[in-house]
Amino acid sequence: QVQLVESGGGLVQSGGSLRLSCAASGFTFSRFAMSWYRQAAGKERERVAAIGNVDELKDYADSVKGRFTIFRDNDLNTVYLQMNSLTPEATAVYYCNAKRLNTVYWGQGTQVTVSS
Repeated sequence: QVQLVESGGGLVQSGGSLRLSCAASGFTFSRFAMSWYRQAAGKERERVAAIGNVDELKDYADSVKGRFTIFRDNDLNTVYLQMNSLTPEATAVYYCNAKRLNTVYWGQGTQVTVSS
């Protein structure tokens, strides 16, 4: 059974930091590219950060470059999102995504709320 379980969300003040984790199981984690998406209330889901499976090439949305870092641990089957200098605009549900060719898995999401 495939599972992506996010954790680490919560309430933080503007300027603060959070680290999200996504624990994967039920598939060969090291073969999948991993991404973090977020969806704010009333807005479309957007990709925040992505990391490749082989070269671990990273890509970030312009809005988070320099503040967010994605990294993975293939031994622990976990992908992380370190979020620094958070602003209220980062308030959203954050989702973990695994993708390989036409196979896509999603986590259930974790809420991040940044207070001003």
